[in-house]
Order: sequence, then C-alpha cells, then structure tokens
Amino acid sequence: MVDILHRVGIKSSLNDTYQALATREGLAAWWTTNTQGESKVGGVLQFRFGAGGFDMKVLELDPGKRVLWQVVEGPEEWIGTKVGFDLEQDGDFTIVLFKHQGWKEPVEFMHHCSTKWAVFLMSLKSLVETGKGAPDPNDVKIDNWNCGTTSDDLGASPHDRSWHGGRGHPRFGRMSP
Repeated sequence: MVDILHRVGIKSSLNDTYQALATREGLAAWWTTNTQGESKVGGVLQFRFGAGGFDMKVLELDPGKRVLWQVVEGPEEWIGTKVGFDLEQDGDFTIVLFKHQGWKEPVEFMHHCSTKWAVFLMSLKSLVETGKGAPDPNDVKIDNWNCGTTSDDLGASPHDRSWHGGRGHPRFGRMSP
C-alpha cells in the first residue's frame, strides 16, 4: 500500500481550518462547488467534478483535530482508501497533515491525484487566509485528464488516443481528485 502525503501551514485558528474541512459549505468553497450529502459521522458526502466524482463516508470528525473519510464510490483505485486531515496549531499557523492512504499501487492516476490534492490544499489555504478558494470548476487544471483537452490536441499516438478516449482519464473521464 502507498499513500499521498502533504503538509500545509495555514495562518489561521484551528477552528477556522476545521470548519473549512468539516462542513459541506466549507468543502464547496475550496474543493468542488458540487458538494452534497451529510457531514456527520456515518454520513456520506458526494463530491462531483465535471464527468465524475467520489462518495466519501465520514469516519471521524474531531473538532480542531481531525477529519477522516473513506471512499465508498468512485474510481476503482480510490475505493476503500481513506482521506484524512490532521490539524495542529504551531504559533499563528494551523498545520494540516494530509494523507490519502491505502492505494494498492503507485499507478499513473495516483501521480495525477497527488498533484491535484496539492492544488486543492492550496485552495484550502487561500480560502481560510483570504476568504476565497479556487474549487472545481475554477481550480488550476494540470493536465488533459481534467481540462477538456483531447489527446488529439496533444499529438498523442493512436494507442494513447484509445486509452484516453479523448475525454480525460481512461475510465473516469474528466476527474479531479
């Protein structure tokens, strides 16, 4: 098993950062505007991006300390993985220790998701520090898997075109994490 790990310092209180991670409204302001469901332990949150998305079961909500979800619906590589945010105060900063754990192997999609998680964690930082995040569909597009560019536009080989189908990720279409 392999994990995606990130550390971000946000100049804020633990509570402000926690609210952005633990509430549907907060999540919609930095990850994807199309966020639905119940943010309570045992509830399921639905996150949608363009042509796809993920359903996450809420496993833990520990105010000012931790948010933990488990993927119950979405891309095959994500099913059963856990997404966690551990928080700690360090002076004027809330430190977010992010972990997307339990990937079976480091496939190419994991490389994409690691970069997208970093992009969205910077959106979280911006939201909490300035009041304005960059959730999908207004996030930074990093590649042809989520920016609407076809493989033909990129000069891909016929093999690549059949793999991507001109729509993004081979099985998931236009996905962000």
